[in-house]
Amino acid sequence: MQQLDFWIAKRARQTPNKKALIQIETGETWTYEQLMRYANGWSTWFSHNSFQKGDRIAVLLENSIQSFAILFACRMSELIYVPLNTKLSNMELGIVLEDCTPVQMICDGVHEVRAKLLMPGSTFRVEQCEPVQAFSYEWRDEPTLPWLMIYTGGTTGKSKGVVLSYEAVTANAINTIVSWGINDQDCTLNYMPLFHTGGINALSLPIFLAGGTVVIGQKFDPERAVRALDGYKTTISLFVPTMYQLMTDTTYFKESSFPTVKVFLSGGAPCPKPIYERFKKQGLLFKEGYGLTEAGPNNFVIDAEVAMLKKGAIGKGMLFNDVQIMNDAGEICAQGEVGELCLKGSHIFSKYWNNEAETKKAFHNGWLKTGDLAKVDEDGDFRIVGRKKEMIITGGENVYPQEVEECLITEQGVDEVSVIGVPNEKWGECVVAFVVSKQPSKQLEQTLKWACKERLANYKVPKQFYFLSELPKTVVGKIDKKQLVSYAKDKMKIE
Repeated sequence: MQQLDFWIAKRARQTPNKKALIQIETGETWTYEQLMRYANGWSTWFSHNSFQKGDRIAVLLENSIQSFAILFACRMSELIYVPLNTKLSNMELGIVLEDCTPVQMICDGVHEVRAKLLMPGSTFRVEQCEPVQAFSYEWRDEPTLPWLMIYTGGTTGKSKGVVLSYEAVTANAINTIVSWGINDQDCTLNYMPLFHTGGINALSLPIFLAGGTVVIGQKFDPERAVRALDGYKTTISLFVPTMYQLMTDTTYFKESSFPTVKVFLSGGAPCPKPIYERFKKQGLLFKEGYGLTEAGPNNFVIDAEVAMLKKGAIGKGMLFNDVQIMNDAGEICAQGEVGELCLKGSHIFSKYWNNEAETKKAFHNGWLKTGDLAKVDEDGDFRIVGRKKEMIITGGENVYPQEVEECLITEQGVDEVSVIGVPNEKWGECVVAFVVSKQPSKQLEQTLKWACKERLANYKVPKQFYFLSELPKTVVGKIDKKQLVSYAKDKMKIE
């Protein structure tokens, strides 16, 4: 991109009185002019503290509209915004802070005690910042300047700091607006955590760029969420599958037509097909997206009606990015062949903080290797089949957990399911299934085994079934398969 002006300031000048942000819990509402005034206030405070270009600002907050004021102020002051995962332990947060070495921690009352423990003498309460009408600052058009750093969830290894430039974030926003048809009339309900790329980049920043409204919620409650969709006249929102599972169970969901909603989006993890059926039954449009912290997170576009016919498909690459599926030799896979999904575009991250080795490993000839396995059909629509690191090799045969999960989840009595590979002396790995059911029984286990045997090759049939009251989840709603592997290993030792 040749030039990237500070678009939020221009947006505030163009539509100063348009609602930009609403906080559900307090009812506080900011116009675009007010958002810019708070950003000015934070930038002024940064200047008074003589922070230098490239310094990191750590933020430990519950979902708050102030997060976006601080985010924009960081760009104005050429600082790097580092949102911290509020669900981490103090030890885990300490590791992140040791890695990114911030000059300041901004916190709220909920996290003030631990913030002061983690960074004594360098904490500041978010409520203490005052908005400023306007002030003079010099805008430097440096598209590649690091803007924010989001730490990965670490579900498959040590958490890494993903550095995203102003260009990358803005490119994702522009691509989303153009490819998904976002406009200034759009309103999104955001319960995704604001330390996660889904909460920041999936819809919030694109909608700000387009001039729409972002409604922020803190503690997710399915009943409150489905009512808020109507109450705030939302048009497009993103939730993870576990949230949809709970939302679609509510009476309100079954009774409302959600007249203002254009489409419901699912992301963060593959969505079980029964959830598609719940939306279809209600006559509501629903589709899946795909992304990761290192890219976007928006990369594909699919018509909702096509998505309902091809459940699980994520569609074609968006207008301003390239997508390919490659094998281990770096060759492009044929139609229907499974390989690693690779991405290219201006929305790709710059580097992993303090980790040159992992940064180099992430790329091949300019393509970002996502670590996700995918295939493309005859229409050019892509479909994710699993994580490369989660692929099970049993007796020399490849098993993709998602394929087995899709078989099991359709059976009556199954609410949730997750399939993993566990080390085995004879087979290398054996397939193990974890099932959440309101009525677990030996009979249900036999039913599930027979269902797999009817539809899958014998080596794909789980050798062991474990019934749980719930599956362990990460803070963004993904199933924590590391915990499941540990559980299965312990159980197999006992058995």
